[in-house]
Amino acid sequence: MTGDARERAVLEAVPTGLYIGGQWREAEGGGRLGVEDPSTGETLIEVADGQPGDAMAALGAAADAQAEWARTAPRDRGEILRRAYEAIVEQADDLALLMTLEMGKSVAESKAEIAYAAEFFRWFSEEAVRIHGRYMVNTTGKGRILTMRQPVGPCVFVTPWNFPTAMGTRKMAPAIAAGCTMVVKPAQQTPLSMLALTKILEEAGLPGGVLNVITARKSGAVIEPLLKDPRTRKLSFTGSTEVGRKLIEQSAEQILRMSMELGGNAPFLVFEDADLDAALDGAMLAKMRNVGEACTAANRFHVHESLAEEFARGLADRMSGLKVGRGTEPDVDVGPLVDATQRDKVAELVSDAVERGAKVLVGGHGGDGPGYFYEPTVLTAVPDDARLLEEEIFGPVAPVATFSSDEQAIEAANRTEYGLVAYVYTRDLERALRVCEGIETGMVGLNQGVVSNPAAPFGGVKHSGFGREGGFEGIEEYLETKYVAISL
Repeated sequence: MTGDARERAVLEAVPTGLYIGGQWREAEGGGRLGVEDPSTGETLIEVADGQPGDAMAALGAAADAQAEWARTAPRDRGEILRRAYEAIVEQADDLALLMTLEMGKSVAESKAEIAYAAEFFRWFSEEAVRIHGRYMVNTTGKGRILTMRQPVGPCVFVTPWNFPTAMGTRKMAPAIAAGCTMVVKPAQQTPLSMLALTKILEEAGLPGGVLNVITARKSGAVIEPLLKDPRTRKLSFTGSTEVGRKLIEQSAEQILRMSMELGGNAPFLVFEDADLDAALDGAMLAKMRNVGEACTAANRFHVHESLAEEFARGLADRMSGLKVGRGTEPDVDVGPLVDATQRDKVAELVSDAVERGAKVLVGGHGGDGPGYFYEPTVLTAVPDDARLLEEEIFGPVAPVATFSSDEQAIEAANRTEYGLVAYVYTRDLERALRVCEGIETGMVGLNQGVVSNPAAPFGGVKHSGFGREGGFEGIEEYLETKYVAISL
């Protein structure tokens, strides 16, 4: 099968309707939403454009299914997740190609995401049977304390375009394991990966109504009524801090449980005793994973003044060796950014830095021809007032600044409203512990450029949000604690 024929076959295998109450159906009014190929700007396929009425129908289906799903045996819930995990692994090549077509990253990167996404189903399939409470004698000895863990109830999930499968499984897996039903709204740029995942869960035996999926052009119009409905008990959102604030405000009316994984501005600190080659390896992972379109991406590099020039030169050499092109092409390292808006924002931030005195070592331009490409870029002599040291870049741009002391490095790392992740490179154990304790983030990569792991709690502090996804902590977000006081 030729490349074009395989792409068409993968696209044609994806359902394009809304999934409500275990049924695939069209949107109210029959509206359709085009899904764009970011490497060409052309429409790949159209999916249903859900309306507020569709969203309310989805919530109704979730609410109707909640009681029965909560009573389902934990082992049965876990087995559904296990079967879905196995199906994802089996279909990894097609799922990766589908993701690349709608999101842009290379097929190799998409395959890595599919493997990561599948692990959440495997991890929480095992956690489903480990939900427990406690029984103890109370402090007076004249009674007993019983605690039990129960599902929160119907959830609303809003997932982003940059990791369209993994950000779905990271929310859906613990909800399914805990016994919660859900309504999922994927990003309008990348609905296909979520629709393919929904088909897998349907075939794995997930009962109708447990998972409901609304694809839509206008996210706010379909989400706001869900948040104001008393049947909704939890919201989990991954996206920008700006949108997160609005959703928090809308959720206040119903006092919803919330998990917010918001923006980042990750510092990458390289101390004078660091292994330079290891730091450069980590920098490439932390910066260029997902074309730099990741909340965990290293946003700014703070390097000790004794190493800064050598580090910047080494980073520029590695960045210049990356192959830019359509993600489906052989040996491509860097695909396009997701859309014109994202590409233009990256270009604007680079221009601002250069106008303020930053020097371009490599890159600094968008690609020629169709698609939303931007060259891998390294900037040095970046002034403190450059916007890209304050704002999330979400692109393949690495600004390098310097520091002269540990205290200055920690202060620079914390000079932001965000607090998702930081990266620290040093071979001094005492320094490592001191810096890790001093940095105001929810996660730290110590001598490694990737922190994401299904067995670890993912989340931030400050304006990067609250709540944790993954790890033992992940299922706690979907459980309420009930206390029973027993007279004995």
